Amino acid sequence: MSHSYEIEIKSLLGSKENADKLKRALVQKDPSLSLVGKGRQLNHYFNTPADLLKLQKAVAPIIEKSKIDSLKKIVAEGKKVSIRTRDADGKVLFVIKASIDDHSSANGVSRIEFESLVKLSLSQLDKVLIDAGLTYQAKWSREREEYQSGDMHICFDKNAGYGYLVEFEKVLSSAGEADKAKTDLLAFMKSVGVIELDQSRLERMFAHYNTHWTEYYGTENIFNIE
Repeated sequence: MSHSYEIEIKSLLGSKENADKLKRALVQKDPSLSLVGKGRQLNHYFNTPADLLKLQKAVAPIIEKSKIDSLKKIVAEGKKVSIRTRDADGKVLFVIKASIDDHSSANGVSRIEFESLVKLSLSQLDKVLIDAGLTYQAKWSREREEYQSGDMHICFDKNAGYGYLVEFEKVLSSAGEADKAKTDLLAFMKSVGVIELDQSRLERMFAHYNTHWTEYYGTENIFNIE
């Protein structure tokens, strides 16, 4: 499947102690919980251009050939598109996310996602986008641990600026499954003692970071926005 629908709900943990407490609660809830990945990521966000077709033309030669039709679909149908490049421990990806609900594609709960490996460095990939007329929105850095419980993925992130955050996610093959998946995730979160990070607060945090990202990218610095 070249693209997928993701239902992702965030909770702000703040401290390492809160993250460790949640991990213990998750193991009690599901003793089969497994660590499936960990590493460091650099994520570079770009301002969405008025002409997405120009971007499509620029990246088509460098993405996986099997994903070109999926790229065309998300460019044609996506709402509130978010564009980013990513280096995950040396693996470089071109990523587009688009909203399928009323929230933003950068932080929303229900999104369609496209991603493709590219055989370029992160700086080389960024240059392709910049040459196509895009500009940086912000650069992000994080350390991530990803766990799996059944069909649910749980990611603990230590984000520059935000501190410790957890994301509960289900990946779907159909947008029609989104409402049930969100209900299931919220019920699971309640059972382990965490609550959803309010979308309006998340948007305020995102806006603050985007304005001041040079103070946080690649550092241990954090801020608190209510």
